[in-house]
Amino acid sequence: MGICDFDLRFIFVVMGWPGSVHDMRVFSDVRNKYGYKFPHPPPGKFYLVDSGYPNRPGYLSPYKGTKYHLPEYRNGPMPRGKKEMFNHAHSFLRNVIERSFGVLKMK
Repeated sequence: MGICDFDLRFIFVVMGWPGSVHDMRVFSDVRNKYGYKFPHPPPGKFYLVDSGYPNRPGYLSPYKGTKYHLPEYRNGPMPRGKKEMFNHAHSFLRNVIERSFGVLKMK
């Protein structure tokens, strides 16, 4: 599990879970084991999380059942409606964590 800022810097990392474990299980375990070190979002701020996490205070996941991934928008129509607009912006911003892992793997 990794949390990064918009400058592609990891601010919290926990390793050791197999990729087959559900995101929410990892998240719950990390919060229980590292609660005192876990960097919860400050009031009024949010972590963008993927659809494996529920919406809760401080955590924003995309709308389910609505177009989400950036490639879905590249050759098709632009986002329509509030949910698609939100998901498009969410995907664009959440792409930072994907790029952060990409940069880390290159080192």
